[in-house]
Amino acid sequence: MHPEHQYLSLLKDILENGDRKVDRGTGDASFSVFGRQIRFDFSKDEFPLLTTKKVYWKGVLHELYWFFSGQNNIKYLVDNGVHIWDDYPLKIYNEAVKKGAIPPLSKEEFIKKITDDAEFAKKWGELPKIYGELWRRWPTRSGQTIDQLQWVINELTEDPNAHNAIVNSWNPEYLYTMASRDDASRFPICHNMYQVNIINQKVCLQLYQRSADIFLGVPFNIASYALLTLIIAKILNREPGEFIHTFGDVHIYENHTEAVKEQLKREPKPFPKIILSDEIKTLNDFTPDKVKLENYDSHPPLKAELSVSGGLFEKQ
Repeated sequence: MHPEHQYLSLLKDILENGDRKVDRGTGDASFSVFGRQIRFDFSKDEFPLLTTKKVYWKGVLHELYWFFSGQNNIKYLVDNGVHIWDDYPLKIYNEAVKKGAIPPLSKEEFIKKITDDAEFAKKWGELPKIYGELWRRWPTRSGQTIDQLQWVINELTEDPNAHNAIVNSWNPEYLYTMASRDDASRFPICHNMYQVNIINQKVCLQLYQRSADIFLGVPFNIASYALLTLIIAKILNREPGEFIHTFGDVHIYENHTEAVKEQLKREPKPFPKIILSDEIKTLNDFTPDKVKLENYDSHPPLKAELSVSGGLFEKQ
């Protein structure tokens, strides 16, 4: 069976069995199931970039580099023509607009200022305490930072039998009502922890994703963490084994259901291949130009509106 059928079966499961929920911040409804898992084996030299709709590969590649390099300002993405994160800093900007502190801007005007105005981008393009910062610069009470991803590489180099190679993005000090008002992140950390393990001499990675928009977000997450697995394996000079994707709440937004039904009518096509440059020997060697995607053939794109749900909810 084609491995993409795991994803399609999960779509079908949610349509048939999902519990309807409404986000208290946005009012957007979704249908959820809880506790699911899909797995992708690299032994056949296949890369799990979904084929039943076209996945925005440029976005996957630049987003992973953005995380990988420890960045948390969307300017890098905007400058590279990737706009998948635009709505989150715009949401923060609009909160300040409502308080009368700054003038309103359309989304197009906001992104143009991110592009053209370095000071504006520095102030309003930041998404503090998100993935890149927490992977590479986890803040500590001493004022020092921890490079979790480099630690994982070091640990598995020194001890291939290690059980502790975990990178965590879930820091309660900055999340939801656990945080102080000034420290609270406005972005909901969704794919919050991954563990790297060496099994049968091969590098395996398991992601725990506590909240998953399966139609828009999960195809990106699968490709991103599968690529992360391959890069870590390359740096460790080992073969890749498996990418395991474990979900908490996995959901379809109500306004995505028609697009999901259309996707379920499609048959998967053969997965593509990834070629990584032999120049990738350390974390700092990875750049998007050192990754080549080959033979990606997919069905046409299916579009749906992003819901900026989750994150800090403030009572009116």
